[in-house]
Amino acid sequence: MMQCNYHTHTVRCGHAQGEDREYVEQAIERGLKILGFSDHTPYPFPEGYVSSARMRLDQLEGYVDSVLSLKKEYAPWIDIRLGLETEYFPAYFDKLLHFLGDYPIEYMILGQHSVDNEIGSQYCGWPTDDPVVLEKYVDQAIKGMKTGKFIYLAHPDLINFTGDRDLYKCQMHRLAKAAVALDIPLEINFLGLWEHRNYPNETFWEIAAQEGGRCVFGIDAHRPDRLTDLRQEEEAEQYTARFGLPVITDALQEAQGRGYRLFL
Repeated sequence: MMQCNYHTHTVRCGHAQGEDREYVEQAIERGLKILGFSDHTPYPFPEGYVSSARMRLDQLEGYVDSVLSLKKEYAPWIDIRLGLETEYFPAYFDKLLHFLGDYPIEYMILGQHSVDNEIGSQYCGWPTDDPVVLEKYVDQAIKGMKTGKFIYLAHPDLINFTGDRDLYKCQMHRLAKAAVALDIPLEINFLGLWEHRNYPNETFWEIAAQEGGRCVFGIDAHRPDRLTDLRQEEEAEQYTARFGLPVITDALQEAQGRGYRLFL
């Protein structure tokens, strides 16, 4: 039975539902020991650009205050952790880290939803047969992992490449090899299972297993009730059994054992 989930969103990102407290109560009902909130990070984009899929910079303080308050209130029943899901956008990443340094963020997970620096770039889950987009996705995911700021790579198979399959396999081998070399786990994403998205992708997970990858389960909850639905956990276990993938039960603890600290 799953004990930890580090992939949980809030309404601040603009595409999730429910109150923060509801997520905590549903996590307790499921029997989770650790609930990590990791809403879509704000980003210090140029003035005039507003992202439609993440909290604003001025919402971060309220997010932090809410999670820390719930952490204290529910401490007898569950361990709540404060995190963010973050893309690696090279033009703004250092500015983001500087901004986040004023807050007690414990961890980040890497979710590369678009390439370049988001502005003018399409969502990576939309179908594309462009080899350049595929290569950029892998390049940025690897560069993000190399920063040492992420405990795992969320939905690594998010890229919805519809072009040449041999090219896709080659790039996914490159991504999986890098994750193994950097000791970064790969997430089997329950939202993708729930909504029958293009991920989890069996080809990717077969490649990940061949390269010696390790995986972690992430509910990617955008609604409180997703935390109590056990069907996706059963499907994820079938993936791990089929490909012989080792599962990390506590990704943050495992990363901390390797010396992980978001801010030194």
